[in-house]
Amino acid sequence: MKTWFNDKVMPGMLKFVNTRVMTAIKNGMLISLPFIMIGSIFLLLSSFPVKAVADWMNKTGLTPYWTQAYNASFGVMAIFAVVGIAYSWVKDAGFEPLPAGMTALVSFLLIMHPTTPVLNGTKTVISANQAPTMLGGFIDRTWLGGQGMIAALIVGLLTGWIYSWFLRHHITIKLPDSVPPAVADSFIALIPAFAIVCGFLIIYIIFDLVAHQTATQWIYTTIQTPLQGITDSAGGVFLVGILVPFLWFFGVHGSTIVGSIMGPLLQANALQNAQIFKAHGVVTQALGGHIFTQSLMDQFGTVTGAGMTFGLAIYILFFAKSVQLKSIGKLAIVPAIFNINEPILFGLPVVLNPIMLLPFMFMPTFSMLSTYFLIKIGVLPYLNGVQVPWTTPPIVSGFLVGGWKVMIWQAIIIAASFFVYYPFVHKQDEILYKQEQAGASAKA
Repeated sequence: MKTWFNDKVMPGMLKFVNTRVMTAIKNGMLISLPFIMIGSIFLLLSSFPVKAVADWMNKTGLTPYWTQAYNASFGVMAIFAVVGIAYSWVKDAGFEPLPAGMTALVSFLLIMHPTTPVLNGTKTVISANQAPTMLGGFIDRTWLGGQGMIAALIVGLLTGWIYSWFLRHHITIKLPDSVPPAVADSFIALIPAFAIVCGFLIIYIIFDLVAHQTATQWIYTTIQTPLQGITDSAGGVFLVGILVPFLWFFGVHGSTIVGSIMGPLLQANALQNAQIFKAHGVVTQALGGHIFTQSLMDQFGTVTGAGMTFGLAIYILFFAKSVQLKSIGKLAIVPAIFNINEPILFGLPVVLNPIMLLPFMFMPTFSMLSTYFLIKIGVLPYLNGVQVPWTTPPIVSGFLVGGWKVMIWQAIIIAASFFVYYPFVHKQDEILYKQEQAGASAKA
């Protein structure tokens, strides 16, 4: 199986993951991570889960300031994505990347116009149809967050590809070497940036005249919404839940590979939940909330590490008879608290160990699917869109992304991992213990 996977499956998979498109998406989205974390902090403050504290902050006037910080960071995630993706593409191609990122930002803003009605309470002051003409001098923040994510991805990729093509074919303005580099780089960017902006302007005009909507709206309705719907399903949860540990079993970083493909959609789901949470203080299906977000994957799929191996770490630390497992347990327990489990994956090992394959694939899949259905039937609340650093310890992370019910359920799932892994790691422990005893007898 190892030979078949390495010879037949892995080459094509790695070739796909390492294409410039996937690399640009993966690296471009990483640029936004610090601002997602910062924005999540202010999202929590603006909709604080403890009512007494929330009321005090509302009374003292602090909440609008928290909202302002959220809007300027987490709330404009699509801007970071479009700049980061174009920047990463051109950098990977070997050219100065910043002008490409700025060109992508201009293009992204160019293909949209205001579409959100202006309300005074429940009274409509300016309708959605009037917004493009009456609010022509404003940028509609609706499309700078989750709803503009796939449009940002497309614009960033197209900009990076076209910009690199111009530079690779030397279709630029070349100034003498005596000109300062900053000035020379600006002129190098002039022709490709002008061509790209003109191209997106033509796209804007076509959609405005023919479809009577923006390209961003069309992408959201035609592409992003169906993709989010497919992702936000039990089938999508099952596929992600089982694929991450399956890849890890062969020593491939499953979290990175699956995350690079699913990340934009899961981030878009999380952003929409965050916007709903900010506006209403709660996320529900009726308000357009999504169950499958980045946080569900992080907190119920890869929490304590891929395969949810915390129960495994507890067994080998406290109950193992094998010296090898006990030694690994001492090394693995602290990293596991911070969601790092490479010592277990490669030390026990789990990788390429047929004894551990079944629980390793079952545990995260069961965890994610059970959480999905408990949210679906209303036992657990929808996750609020807050995203915490991936090293945040479990239980704490559960409370931050969903409140006390999610925290308790996360604790139950992590405790269950001990019993899921027990019969398999017990067998592994017996095998290693017998080998150690046989080795000791032979030496004697």
